[in-house]
Amino acid sequence: MHRHSPVPGATPGTHTPPGISNERREVVLTGDRPTGPLHLGHFAGSLRTRVALQHEHDQTILIADLQALTDNAGRPVDVRRQAMELALDYLAIGIDPNATTIALQSGIPELAELTVLYLNLVTVARLERNPTVREEIALRGFGRAIPAGFLVYPVSQAADITAVRATLVPVGDDQLPMIEQTNEIVRRLAHLAGHPVLPECRPLLSDTPRLPGIDGRKASKSLGNAISLSAIPDEIRAKVRAMFTDSRHLRPSDPGHIEGNVVFAYLDAFDPDGSEVQELKKRYQAGGLGDVVLKRRLEEVLESLLAPIRARRQEFARDPGAIESLLRTGTASTRETAASVLRDVRAVFALDPP
Repeated sequence: MHRHSPVPGATPGTHTPPGISNERREVVLTGDRPTGPLHLGHFAGSLRTRVALQHEHDQTILIADLQALTDNAGRPVDVRRQAMELALDYLAIGIDPNATTIALQSGIPELAELTVLYLNLVTVARLERNPTVREEIALRGFGRAIPAGFLVYPVSQAADITAVRATLVPVGDDQLPMIEQTNEIVRRLAHLAGHPVLPECRPLLSDTPRLPGIDGRKASKSLGNAISLSAIPDEIRAKVRAMFTDSRHLRPSDPGHIEGNVVFAYLDAFDPDGSEVQELKKRYQAGGLGDVVLKRRLEEVLESLLAPIRARRQEFARDPGAIESLLRTGTASTRETAASVLRDVRAVFALDPP
């Protein structure tokens, strides 16, 4: 895999997560749609894992700007701007461009052709059964007015994954149907060819359950119920104070409930002192611990986590030219691999090499 020129301030990765062997290097593909700031749900679900994986495996992060247009076609300038913001978020959390390739989806036309070829292997009924797609359609209120590009984005994701011959994809559990869809396509290709063409991939799930939004619903940029990675102290304080806890816990002396308590979900995800969190849970359930105390602790935990991320982000933002350069380099490198994959897939369909 291509390695970029050093970018000042890049933070090295950490250990490989449990369950991932160092005996062979996995090919890792991850990515995000540039539709708004990354938030703590992304950090808990996938971003921390990417930082940990990058020095042990061959990792590519794809900024999925084409997929972002499936429901943002009327705001293309915003998508372009958010792509740069996304790259800044990656660098700020510790993604090292000397170890991880960061690429723009729109700069790799081979992905579009792979998507078209794969669409011949997937039915509309299969796409409509995809639970992640169904959930997102309901969330956006599309009804039957679904943009065709949105309906088929699982196939586009399959193109992204297979274009780098990925074997490992860090995801949240809501993305498992996408992995299943990708492997179905890989198996269909193998059946057509009479031999394996591309490797199947497997998901790497975070050890943190899906992080809820501050209101207990799914954390979402569009719902405004998430805490962004670039949140300043006042924003953190306001979001934490608005967090749902336990509607029956009216006084500190009342016994409280842990299940469904958003504050404890965030403490479980981000408080470095797990044993102390367990003690707080016991006190809360027994009665004698107020929500205000818990929220103040969470404010401190989140500010401690996000302050260095904000500082690194500001440092990288001073040189937008360096960000653009690493994106160009990473996109060109990824395109070379995608072109090789496309040749193999075209051969399955008895098409001449491009």
